[in-house]
Amino acid sequence: MQVNADLHIHSRFSMATSPEIVPGNLIDACVKKGISVLGSGDALHPGWPLLWSDYLDNDAGVLVIPTAEIEGEDRVHHLIIMQDFESFSELRSLFIPLSRDILTGGRPHIRLAGNRIAEMVHQLGGMIGPAHAFTPWTSIFAYYNRVHECYGGETVDFLELGLSADTTYGEAIPDICNVPFLTNSDAHSSDPTKFGREFTRLTPKKCTVQGILSAVKGGQIEMNVGIFPEEGKYNRTACTRCYEQYTLAQAEEFRWRCPKDRGLIKKGVRDRARELSSGTPVKRPPYLHILPLGEIVRTTENASSPNTKKCLVKYSQLISAFGNEIAILTTTPLTEIREVDNRIADAIDAFRNNRISLQPGGGGRFGTFTLDPPGHTE
Repeated sequence: MQVNADLHIHSRFSMATSPEIVPGNLIDACVKKGISVLGSGDALHPGWPLLWSDYLDNDAGVLVIPTAEIEGEDRVHHLIIMQDFESFSELRSLFIPLSRDILTGGRPHIRLAGNRIAEMVHQLGGMIGPAHAFTPWTSIFAYYNRVHECYGGETVDFLELGLSADTTYGEAIPDICNVPFLTNSDAHSSDPTKFGREFTRLTPKKCTVQGILSAVKGGQIEMNVGIFPEEGKYNRTACTRCYEQYTLAQAEEFRWRCPKDRGLIKKGVRDRARELSSGTPVKRPPYLHILPLGEIVRTTENASSPNTKKCLVKYSQLISAFGNEIAILTTTPLTEIREVDNRIADAIDAFRNNRISLQPGGGGRFGTFTLDPPGHTE
């Protein structure tokens, strides 16, 4: 059995999220994307599980796994996965004396170190791992060189790579050689260009909550899927004000201040991963790079946004014809796509055959891409 799982999203109770990110819209987004296992996100918020109560048994057959992201006292973000919302209710009770915003914020701040947080999660039968592990803000490798420096003797059940990294960024880091890697969207809306832009293809024995938890912990990962790491907004070392990119040596020479505008230079994920990589690469499941279908449509339509009327109409036309986005991007024959739109078929052909040019992001600005036309050669 293969399932596509996006285990890290947020609710409308988190900061900088869409008010339309509600359970019904998320289930619809799963169907359009081809996601069959969804992390609920924000399960520590008392109101969010109540909104899910009518959608846990849904006609779409989407399995909802209770999940949450929290920030510890050292600013490190952790992703937590539990068997049920009741377990999160128990965890909330433990955290209430240690948090000012656990009853109001979707991603609460907890005044505890990573090892104590992990200990509480494990005592309740849950799983925990670093969220977006390489991001230069609020991640484990932004503040620590080794996992045990954050989690002590507690087990790390998985590690989330984040949008600016793929498997190659972590495969030669000895400290995490036995830790399963997850890829998730960390979506703040149900927009198809954000939701499901990264997911993990798992091979559980059963598509149940316990089956998924066991598959994650046991490393039953068929494939990691996500955007090209260069598209991430922290991939390269860059100024956080003007986004000028620098080599690591240049950043150190400038003492991490941009010579153009004195903005803070932030170390990129690529450079940070290279610093930590000191071992022999460990064989991992394959990583498939994808582009959101909405962004491909935007490119072919030469539109300013994938949410323009003409792009949304074309996207809906494709979904109606072929079922879901993941299938369109990966397996639907190009001859069939050409019957709907020849330009989109050419774009998907370019994407599938790696005829893509990437302009890396950094400093907080996302990277961009262009697709080469048919017949293009270097």
